Amino acid sequence: MTTSKPIPAVSFQTARNGVSAKANALGMRPMQERAYNKRGEQYLLIKSPPASGKSRALMFIALDKLANQGLKQAIIVVPEKSIGGSFADEPLSQYGFWADWVVKPQWNLCNAPGLDEEKVDPSKVKAVGQFLASDDKVLVCTHATFRFAVDALGVEAFDDRLIAVDEFHHVSASPDNRLGAQLAAFIARDRAHIVAMTGSYFRGDAAPVLTPEDEGKFETVTYTYYEQLNGYDHLKALNIGYFFYTGRYLEAIEHCLDPSRKTIVHIPSVNARESTKDKVTEVNEILHYLGKWTGADPLTGFELVAQPDGRVLKIADLVDDSDPARRARVLAALKDPAHKNDRDHVDIIIALGMAKEGFDWIWCEHALTVGYRSSLTEIIQIIGRATRDAPGKEVATFTNLIAEPDASEAAVADAINDTLKAIAASLLMEQVLAPRFTFTPKNKGPLPDFDYGPEGYQEGKTNVGVREGTGQLHFEVAGLVEPKSPEASRIVQEDLNEVIAAFVQTKAVAERGMFDEETPPQELTQVAMGKIVRDRYPELSAEDQESVRQHAIAALNLTQKAKGLVMAAAADEDGEIRANTALLDGVRQFAMDVRELDIDLIDSINPWQAAYTVLAKAMDENTLKQVQAAISSKRSKITPEEAKELAGRAVRFKKERGRLPSITSTDAWEQRLAEGAAAFMRYKEEGRYE
Repeated sequence: MTTSKPIPAVSFQTARNGVSAKANALGMRPMQERAYNKRGEQYLLIKSPPASGKSRALMFIALDKLANQGLKQAIIVVPEKSIGGSFADEPLSQYGFWADWVVKPQWNLCNAPGLDEEKVDPSKVKAVGQFLASDDKVLVCTHATFRFAVDALGVEAFDDRLIAVDEFHHVSASPDNRLGAQLAAFIARDRAHIVAMTGSYFRGDAAPVLTPEDEGKFETVTYTYYEQLNGYDHLKALNIGYFFYTGRYLEAIEHCLDPSRKTIVHIPSVNARESTKDKVTEVNEILHYLGKWTGADPLTGFELVAQPDGRVLKIADLVDDSDPARRARVLAALKDPAHKNDRDHVDIIIALGMAKEGFDWIWCEHALTVGYRSSLTEIIQIIGRATRDAPGKEVATFTNLIAEPDASEAAVADAINDTLKAIAASLLMEQVLAPRFTFTPKNKGPLPDFDYGPEGYQEGKTNVGVREGTGQLHFEVAGLVEPKSPEASRIVQEDLNEVIAAFVQTKAVAERGMFDEETPPQELTQVAMGKIVRDRYPELSAEDQESVRQHAIAALNLTQKAKGLVMAAAADEDGEIRANTALLDGVRQFAMDVRELDIDLIDSINPWQAAYTVLAKAMDENTLKQVQAAISSKRSKITPEEAKELAGRAVRFKKERGRLPSITSTDAWEQRLAEGAAAFMRYKEEGRYE
């Protein structure tokens, strides 16, 4: 068995200014205050990272709507029962607010016995009906219970009430998503207030959460990862990386699992390629690697493992479900509020489907995930387990341990797909951590509250504005198309990461970007991204679609180019990359190094280039060549839709340069434009277009 060198993490360095935890006179942290200032909105969407205080923000807003906005009741809807505890009673008045948050025990249906995910629980649906008929103010239930209740009672039964949906990314505008359809019905009726909250506002399957028409009705409050992490007291760096191995993951895990760090290990699903199909044996092997098993703690159920230096590790096994009583004891011990602030209560948690969303262990320093996860949302939720601030915790790390593709295997296509998904997750998380970008055309002028350096804004020169407090950067881009409609402006301001998520998850695009050297970058940045924007926002004008496309690719490529620069700068004399790269500094550096930032330059950057560079250093060279050959051989002919897009860009090429693109050009993109224009004419003659 051979093991590759770990791929170094992209590191986000924080300022540790302590702002995230500072409360105002009403007891509100910055994110909560920002959300509360929008409390009068009928439809409110809160996008905020894990641990930023979304639950309490909702309490403040709900109490105001009940007391001052004429609403009768508040219904809090959470994806699973375990998260219901986040909405337990809170004495908010002790910290300066004018009321306390109180939920009567009979109306927290998350505490009621029985399952409610697969089948209708009539008693819970009945309870919702009884609550609506009562004078009580707050009910907490799961997404499933709420869906069944709406089906049974009708949308109109919830008139003049607040519906607050936690972990909103579980919802989708897809016709087969029942909760999504119900929310659309509530919005159409326009009698209820809706507050939606999420820490990862995109679905892993890239399906839009709301229809564009409905989404436009929501006022959005965004609190970024940059603001959250920068405002911590203790955590100063978050590292994100992946690690390739060959052979069994159980032999490779020793290179990633450090017993001295508080770690959550997510082992692969039994259906995953990485799995041995025996989850219990896998846990036992991990315990064996960590030291000598000496028994289990009778009170907590934690496994006790002695290390060579005499230290005894306390390990929570959430994988073995053969003994329900033991499992319940372990879960109860993990959730015991008496030990919430006890760093030594547990050392390592080994999980399979648990310890993700809604799981709060502030001491977690390392989230180690084996195998790819089909959902980017799931990965970001896992990373969120490690991003809590805690005394003595200076560095948090997410590592994805992935089997290296073997081009000789029959399942090479699946292996490549797993690799691409892991890389896509990494790209997206880098995007989430990067500062927020504001783009304007060249010489548009300075924006208020941005710092342009000692000399200030200078017309005709390269200007980069910085708003330190919120982590925003202003760039001027020559040739940039500005959004014209309010909806396009909203997308550019709030939804670029959702567009980017759909782009990096498109398998064919990722394959060509990573492994097909013959693909011109513009085929990805212009054609592929253009299609995603058109499919996602068909109601926008062609000009607005192009504006959204340009803004999305500019945000992605600026981050990736910056990553490439700082990783190159961090390389030592032997060419090895060190993990100490600061993404934010790299973004600034790239912008200042480029004397003229224009949209053509941005479009000519392959978004996967930086990822490929580090991948090539970690993956076996022969394997990489075999994978490239496998991808290149699948390259398809130009489709009618692609031909139409390329022909349109060929016309733009002619307007700009006074000539048609040439099939004999040495520029790969110009060649592709010429091929596309020729294919378009051929398809048109064949009657392929209406």
